[in-house]
Amino acid sequence: MKKLTPVIVVDEVEPCLPFWLGLGFKQTMEVPHEDGIGFAAVALDRVEIMYQSRASAAADVPAFGEGDHSRASVALFIEIESLDRVLPALEVVEVVVPERLTSYGAREIWVRAPCGTLVGFAEMTGE
Repeated sequence: MKKLTPVIVVDEVEPCLPFWLGLGFKQTMEVPHEDGIGFAAVALDRVEIMYQSRASAAADVPAFGEGDHSRASVALFIEIESLDRVLPALEVVEVVVPERLTSYGAREIWVRAPCGTLVGFAEMTGE
């Protein structure tokens, strides 16, 4: 495992950012969605926090907007060295998003941990 980043799912991303920026965090990423920000990341030193709007999450992965997934407010995004090394351990949990290559260069998979938390494992491919 290389890094754990919480992804906090909110109604609107914009009101969340000033608090962190005021603490010295820098905004490192922003993805538009409809008329606003769908996704943003802030970081300071080795601490990173991501925010995604519910609408953006549901548009990206429709399952996130359905049933139990729509109530999730925090997901964990874990950057790892090798997705192949963790795949065998994930065979016993529910796969929410099958393995995919994302537009931001990650080979990733999203699962629901036994406690109900959504967890994404991502190997950054640089593609």
